[in-house]
Amino acid sequence: MTRFTLVLLRWTAVLPLPWVRALGWMLGWILYLLVGARRRVVLTNLRLCFPQWSEEKVRHATRTTFVHFAQAWVDRGWLWHGDAALVRRRLRLAGAVQELQGNTPTVIFAPHFVGLDAGWTAITQQLPRHFTTIYTDQANKIADAWILQGRQRFGWARLFGRIEGVTPIIAALRAGEPLYLLPDMNFGPEESVFVPFYGVQACTVPSLSRFARLGRAKVVPLLSRMTSKGYDIEVLPAWQDFPSADTLADTALMNLRLQSYIDSMPTQYYWVHKRFKDRPAGETPPY
Repeated sequence: MTRFTLVLLRWTAVLPLPWVRALGWMLGWILYLLVGARRRVVLTNLRLCFPQWSEEKVRHATRTTFVHFAQAWVDRGWLWHGDAALVRRRLRLAGAVQELQGNTPTVIFAPHFVGLDAGWTAITQQLPRHFTTIYTDQANKIADAWILQGRQRFGWARLFGRIEGVTPIIAALRAGEPLYLLPDMNFGPEESVFVPFYGVQACTVPSLSRFARLGRAKVVPLLSRMTSKGYDIEVLPAWQDFPSADTLADTALMNLRLQSYIDSMPTQYYWVHKRFKDRPAGETPPY
């Protein structure tokens, strides 16, 4: 089944983008209707983070979240198998792109928007610099090989396994290889702290602050927004007040700024993740 699915995705690489997005729309609706457990996760996340929304708005946003999630997944067909010129046309890299030029140690804060692979593809294809990121092995080895190949398609891209530890990552950072970091998920209470996220205490890894400090690096946010023409990849100016000497305060500030990014495109965030699974002592998980 995995091999058959990947063959279909390669086939979508030659289709017009509206057709690809239509396939994603249909898949998103199917997932919304059939995957009840994950639908409840999205509903719970949105109710916690946007208590001011009506129930009708929450449910509409949930359906749209599933559609965007599925569309981005199908988009990997042309991202990883489409003609290189076509990929470049569909990925609009804009904003403070100069922040990613040169050889200054840089941590790229890439939140979990559905276009995260589009953002990675854009910078590795369009910028003449070595980039690194952290990769978690997939249980399905066929899918694992496909993802690894796709994320190393362009440029000089190095993927560090989590089991390798932080030492080679820090060395690469100090050598001028930017780290594409996605620290805004619940990875478990080990090495994590509880800081507010939309007013709710969220188990959060403080890796953005720590990598920036250890790598003597600046932090540059990168936001990937799905559009009707592909993706807009916006590079924001480097944070001037980050990192500080207080890791907890830095992590809280990261979540606060993340909220402002999410507010600009709330249904493109990765709400299918159990963001509030781990709770402070005495609190019950909301799922």
